[in-house]
Amino acid sequence: MELSAIVQKIENNQRIDAQEALTLLDEADLLLLADLADSRRKVCHPEPVVTYVSDRNINYTNICISGCRFCAYFRPPGHAEGYVLEKAVLDRKIDETLALGGTQILLQGGLNPDLDLSYYVDLLEHIKTNFDVHIHGFSPPEIVFISEQSGLSIQSVLEKLKSAGLDTIPGGGAEILADEIRGQISPNKCSAFEWLGVMRTAHWLGIRTTATMMFGHIEKKQHIIQHLMRLRALQTETGGFTAFIPWTFQPANTRINVSPKTAVEYLRVLALSRLVLDNFENIQASWVTQGDKIAQLALAFGANDLGSTMIEENVVAAAGVEFRLPKAEIIRLIENAGYSAIQRDCYYHAVN
Repeated sequence: MELSAIVQKIENNQRIDAQEALTLLDEADLLLLADLADSRRKVCHPEPVVTYVSDRNINYTNICISGCRFCAYFRPPGHAEGYVLEKAVLDRKIDETLALGGTQILLQGGLNPDLDLSYYVDLLEHIKTNFDVHIHGFSPPEIVFISEQSGLSIQSVLEKLKSAGLDTIPGGGAEILADEIRGQISPNKCSAFEWLGVMRTAHWLGIRTTATMMFGHIEKKQHIIQHLMRLRALQTETGGFTAFIPWTFQPANTRINVSPKTAVEYLRVLALSRLVLDNFENIQASWVTQGDKIAQLALAFGANDLGSTMIEENVVAAAGVEFRLPKAEIIRLIENAGYSAIQRDCYYHAVN
């Protein structure tokens, strides 16, 4: 189909297919993509509002057997720099988060073979007993690993974690949902089918989740499209995703030797995400990988959310990226772009 016909479909609020999405990514002018994505965003969010969340990324362990080539943060079992966070340290981090106006913690770690299901249940119960905080925790690879270690089904594991206090699940570990790519960059991590299966089961159990995509390593454009199509299909089935967050791979200190994707390449994929994922209400900009100015520009490319204040972030920082944005600066960026800034919770409800 010619580009003009695809544009007409989008303007008529018709769903585009994989080949049409690829044509857009290949051929559409950058500003055309921006205009189309911004128009679609305004259909979903006619109000001039951009949201953000105040939270902290807490990595309960950095010990991991996945061995992902793109990760600069993990340490193998037995490494001198490996750790499992002590509860006293965890408590101080949560206390500080709440004192700074945070409403949730993002709780993630590695595939640590020394931790069993009882560790995770105890961790969640400890947090919920001592703090009034939303727990957004344990990405699908972690859930699959816990299931394998415990000999329990994904559903049983999720039911136990939910009962212990898990509120929502982050979309980490998706990378690219194509096994020919996953097998090369993260051979010990769950398959695309398993990742989607965890999310499907979580949605069935009433656990909302986010979805992510890390691109700019060894994938091709068709893999990006495949990833988006698989997310769209699952969202049509369950409606359980709250948001989509794409970001670019950061190659420093990793074992994948590529040049970082440019801001233009990021914005093209971001805009395409808004157009393909027509059943996702929220698209989040990644200031952590793009910096403040590009994240602000992303608000004209389909994004309606600037994500987290990230009181703490370790994984991307380990790859040499050290962008920091305090709450006041996030608000300034949003307002300078012509929007009202609204702090939200994990379900995209306004806070305060």
